[in-house]
Amino acid sequence: MIKFAVIGSGHIGKRHAEMISRNPEAELTAMCDKRSKEECENNFDVPFYSTAEEMLANTPDTDVVCICTPNGLHAEHAIKSLDSGKHVVVEKPMGLTKKECEEVMFKALNRSKQVFCVMQNRYSPPSVWLKEVMDTQVLGEIYMVQTNCYWNRDDRYYKKNHWKGTMDLDGGTLFTQFSHFLDLMYWLFGDVENIKGVFKDYKHENNTAFEDSGFLSFDFLNGGIGSFNFSTAINDKNFESSMTIIGEKGTIKVGGQYMNEVEYCEIDGYEMPELKEANPANDYGFYKGSAANHIHVIENVVDTLSGRTNITTNALEGLKVVDIIERMYAAAERPVKVAEKVLN
Repeated sequence: MIKFAVIGSGHIGKRHAEMISRNPEAELTAMCDKRSKEECENNFDVPFYSTAEEMLANTPDTDVVCICTPNGLHAEHAIKSLDSGKHVVVEKPMGLTKKECEEVMFKALNRSKQVFCVMQNRYSPPSVWLKEVMDTQVLGEIYMVQTNCYWNRDDRYYKKNHWKGTMDLDGGTLFTQFSHFLDLMYWLFGDVENIKGVFKDYKHENNTAFEDSGFLSFDFLNGGIGSFNFSTAINDKNFESSMTIIGEKGTIKVGGQYMNEVEYCEIDGYEMPELKEANPANDYGFYKGSAANHIHVIENVVDTLSGRTNITTNALEGLKVVDIIERMYAAAERPVKVAEKVLN
């Protein structure tokens, strides 16, 4: 039995706790949050602590700690958990800087512990299929890849006196909303260089400290050119997350709101297999997130620590996504507000 504790009891922390509770080889031992259990609407029947330090000190038998806190605290909480002798599951992003991620990796190596990065879109059937297509090179040489992510995030999401929208704890739309899709791009096509971009803020002047839209172009180190276009200024609800791949032997487009549908596939001499239906998006009421695949994340942790498989998204991959985002943000001036949103 693999014993888990969870730092953070918001939407994602409670989702981790639920997936742990559903796994027959996992046990939830504790949770913590700076808010009270009642404020968090937490109904899990396990000890609940007010700080990570208190929880770690009182749960010596815990094997794994899930880090489900604001982005800017991920690296800090991962290092504290590793220092206490636990493996860690880190929600995206692994950190807000490459340096933070390197510190997490160093601590994990120093303590001989594993770091599992949460990039659950890798488990969606279209993503699994795309990975097979790329690995078997049925498209031949890759010419162009265009990724579009157009979502809604408005005042219902960016609440007053909340960490979302702040520079130090959120970090920006590429970190919070779209790192899953940048991870898929990196997983499928590898690293990028020669990044050029433009960032704009159209609808979030009063509720975030940064951009809501951007165009980015780059070269893949493995060959081909790419673009990543994004916005959270879409009215009312998410519009699409899509990837179009143009190769020597054919063209593919995976679309839908969450890259959950294969919209086009034409490849010389290739018959596309029938794919399983994708899981729905994480539903938070007035807004939706990426695919609800956290059950597979917890399964992978249990299976890896039981010696049955390998980590789906390891620490180096988590670091590389952060590194790419840092370089993308450095490629053009960001519309960071002088009067940055702050927490009271």
